[in-house]
Amino acid sequence: MRSLLVCLLLSGSIACTATHANAPVADAHAQGPLPFIPDDYARALADAKAKGVPLFVDTWAPWCHTCRSMRAYVFTDKALAKHADRFVWLELNTDLTQNATFQEKYPVEFWPTFFIIDPREEKALLRFAGSATVPQLERLFEDGELAYKGGATGADALLARGDALYGERKPAEAAEALSLALAEAPADWSRRGRALESLLMAQYGAKQYVPCAQKAVAELPKVPRSLNLANGVLNGLSCALAIPAGTPEAADLRHALEAKAREVLAPPAIAMAADDRSGLYEVLVEARKADQDTAGAKKVAEEWLAFLEGEAAKAPNPEARTVFDSHRMLAAMTLEQPQRAIPALEQSERDLPKDYNPPARLATLYRLSGRLDDALAANDRALARVQGARRLSVLSGRADIYVARKDTASATKTLEEALTFVKTLPAAQVSPRQVEGLEKKLAGLKTPAASPGAAP
Repeated sequence: MRSLLVCLLLSGSIACTATHANAPVADAHAQGPLPFIPDDYARALADAKAKGVPLFVDTWAPWCHTCRSMRAYVFTDKALAKHADRFVWLELNTDLTQNATFQEKYPVEFWPTFFIIDPREEKALLRFAGSATVPQLERLFEDGELAYKGGATGADALLARGDALYGERKPAEAAEALSLALAEAPADWSRRGRALESLLMAQYGAKQYVPCAQKAVAELPKVPRSLNLANGVLNGLSCALAIPAGTPEAADLRHALEAKAREVLAPPAIAMAADDRSGLYEVLVEARKADQDTAGAKKVAEEWLAFLEGEAAKAPNPEARTVFDSHRMLAAMTLEQPQRAIPALEQSERDLPKDYNPPARLATLYRLSGRLDDALAANDRALARVQGARRLSVLSGRADIYVARKDTASATKTLEEALTFVKTLPAAQVSPRQVEGLEKKLAGLKTPAASPGAAP
């Protein structure tokens, strides 16, 4: 399970948010064993109705490191070939405005999100956010088929109900059903770990941050040392980090789950994707920051960056290596040494010249390193490649560069351009939090107290 924090932060909210002629990322699905239909919901829905099978949907985005990890390391696994006829397979790039209609019907809050949809009623039977291993995917396939065919009983039926409610964007009701599933299930229930992951995600979505963290502390000891345990720790600690400041139990919950995260990272190693392990480092950094422990955050970030550099060196191809770019950037920024991530991002831009992400990230790293001309040039290259709502983030970064250059007029103009562009975008693909951030930044530049070099 990817960290809740990064995809939300990078998409302009608290969580983590290709045209075919100018696709910024290699189509990994096209090279894999599952026959994914790219960006055509109507066609996939019609095929699923005709074949009488559910529809599996991978909603992803080029900026999402976990999406890219799934595409590079999991969906290419030949072990999935035996499932090719089990569903109709659809991949949707949420950067594309053509996919807004799907997002209006099935909103995406975390990336990636996988849906299993009943084509007969266009009803989401299951919605799962984050990464998954091949065995986890196979369990999701089973759960989705069971919901499609009906007949589940007991805890399995409650899990299916919770999945369906979460798919209908009813996280509070989903959390209630999933809590009942855990309470009624036998101690050796094979779906306990997955049900706990889904419960914590639903509680996060319902903003039940304290109950979520409390449930994680209570239930995680019942989960075997496995990827389910790692995912539960990550989700629980993410909830603890989201608890409003001043809440009495916040620190104790955060510390308990932080200790559990360190335990999960310690030997013996749990089999998980490098991206998932990286997500645990990320929340540990955030936990140290929450305690205002700068030295502790940097210590974790140093270990994090070393891990990422080792994994990037082992990546089988440039696309797989770029999975680690955003986290390498965040770790270097935590260390206040942005220059340490620059060579990797420069290599990614050379290897993937149509991808807007490397130059967009380089623009930030150059700015933080004081290389303002290079930052503006990199931002130019990103703007030439980016499309859809992601353009807002690139324009926001451009405003930051102008502020650093003490050019308030250009920064103001750039933010006004971004807010004008918002009006051209489908509402389903625009983060209200991101728009609010742009408006706040613009207001800060326009206040009388703002100086040409003031931070936005």
